[in-house]
Amino acid sequence: MIAVDRFNGGSKTMTLAGAVGVIGLVLTIVGFVTAPQASMFSYLLAFTYWVGISVAAIIMQAIFHTAKAKWPTILRRSMETMGVTVVVFIVLLLPIVFGARYIFPWVDPQGWVFPGTEGVKFTEVQLHHLHHKHPYLNLTFFYIRQAIYFGVWAFVAWRLRGWSTEQDTTGALDLTVKLRRFSPGALPFLALTITFAGFDWLMSLTPLWQSTIFGAYYFAGSFLAAFCVLTVATVNAQGKDEYGTLVTTAHYHNLGKLMLAFTAFWAYIAFSQFLLIWIANLPEEAGWFKLRIEGPWRPVSIAIFLLGFLLPFFVLLSRELKLKPRLLAMVAIYLLVMHAVDLYWLIWPAFSPQGPSFHWTLVTAFAGVGGLSVAAAIFLARGRYTLPVKDPYISESLRYVQP
Repeated sequence: MIAVDRFNGGSKTMTLAGAVGVIGLVLTIVGFVTAPQASMFSYLLAFTYWVGISVAAIIMQAIFHTAKAKWPTILRRSMETMGVTVVVFIVLLLPIVFGARYIFPWVDPQGWVFPGTEGVKFTEVQLHHLHHKHPYLNLTFFYIRQAIYFGVWAFVAWRLRGWSTEQDTTGALDLTVKLRRFSPGALPFLALTITFAGFDWLMSLTPLWQSTIFGAYYFAGSFLAAFCVLTVATVNAQGKDEYGTLVTTAHYHNLGKLMLAFTAFWAYIAFSQFLLIWIANLPEEAGWFKLRIEGPWRPVSIAIFLLGFLLPFFVLLSRELKLKPRLLAMVAIYLLVMHAVDLYWLIWPAFSPQGPSFHWTLVTAFAGVGGLSVAAAIFLARGRYTLPVKDPYISESLRYVQP
């Protein structure tokens, strides 16, 4: 067993994050009263950003257990805490459930007026096409799917964390066996749910457009962001009874390599989606990209390519940088900012097709959802060990060196 006690710090950070979260959400509610549609689009961006990180953390755990990876054992408790905060998003989903008519055209297609236009509505032909999608795009089935998504995520997250924290007390080896047997079976359900969640929350903003790879795009960006959050958390977990003091440069090097790998993977998925639609050149598909790569949205698209892929990709190629935790954390924060820009590029053109715009609820909603999720994570971490102290592979993880 590792000579650390249960973590009981972080109360000031938790209180501050919670206060920021509450104030942010209250201000967003005020914004909703004055500009309901803009506020709902802002909230959707914030929600999909933070919940994607939480779900990606659950998938990370399941992958590492399935692969029987030993080196990330010391990092696992942070992943478990990030993942289990998904229960908070069940409550944070409610504004989207009750405000769906402000952001999703399929809720009331006959009455929908496209934002940023002078009364433009769906044509009769478009309404006919939407009618064929009604069996999937209707509120009743939408609510059922949300219940399925969060039911799967909450169950898997609590199961993985429950067995892991139980082992802190009992040291039972069979709990490691359970984790490694449970995870492979959970992965297909996790993959399908985050894929369809991406369809529901983001792709259905433009209901006549479809891309079968869109769910993978959302997952790739969220996965990269989750590794970035894990890196930042680890670098800052240097206090009493915190695991960061035991993490070595070899672990940071691996985190940097994973950030590099998923920067490339995210770009690969993005280009694959673009290439397939560009080659097919179908009117019902090309319009989504036409809006973003021509006219006022074009600079944002170029910036995402240059600053979201090329710059961090070549920076992360440096071995020296990946061995310096503080520098690596700075790159991680930069990538988290670019992930927010990417989601803005995905969501905001549906609200502001005439070009990039800003509404102050973008800031308040992001701070509100983010503040509450961070406060919840710290609350769930308190009273627990910050690393799996009786995991049979913790010693190997602590001694890990690059092969």
